[in-house]
Amino acid sequence: MMRLGMNIFTSLIFALAIGVPCFAEAPAEGKPLFDGKSLDGWEHVGPGRFVVEDGQLRTEGGMGLLYYSREKLGDCTIKVVYKLGTPRSNSGLYIRIAEKPADPWYAVHHGFEVQIVDGGRSARGAGSVYTFADAKAQPGKSGEWNTLEVTLKGNRISTAINGTPVADFDSSELKPQAKETTGEGDPARGPRPETGYIGLQNHDKDSIVFFKEVSVRPLAKSAD
Repeated sequence: MMRLGMNIFTSLIFALAIGVPCFAEAPAEGKPLFDGKSLDGWEHVGPGRFVVEDGQLRTEGGMGLLYYSREKLGDCTIKVVYKLGTPRSNSGLYIRIAEKPADPWYAVHHGFEVQIVDGGRSARGAGSVYTFADAKAQPGKSGEWNTLEVTLKGNRISTAINGTPVADFDSSELKPQAKETTGEGDPARGPRPETGYIGLQNHDKDSIVFFKEVSVRPLAKSAD
């Protein structure tokens, strides 16, 4: 045992001497898009509004959209920490919005919605890519803070809630110029760009949803 321990110690010293890292590099920290104090960098379209209180965003009225106007996002992971104010509250994280929206319906038909709600059918459940990719799990906790992570890589979108994978979607097979929907109020079936704006939905006057973090971090670069 003593000899084995010495061999491990010697190997460790050698690794340090030649600069081999002993631990994996920590992932990049997320960049906050919501500063907890104001709507700086955000714009709202449509009815209702978002208010800032106690370091959080709160939906009020709807149907409206609060979108981050400073930049389009490409390949990245978006992190949203949210809590539903009532069991029937409804919201969503919009991604890949092609251009700055003049009204909330633009994001519906020119972006994708990652659903924020309790329960619901799989095609419209929490973490689903609304009507495009079903929620395969329901790990959200009603009335508690939940962490939604949405990873964008090219045409692929994957979602997770509280660390559990929920939905996975490859949009590369969507038909250009497709305008049909799957039902009233559902999104058009055409493709979306690989970069776009993001936004948070205030769904209706009876839905109250809180957000205490909205951040983005780049995807880790693959080793050469």
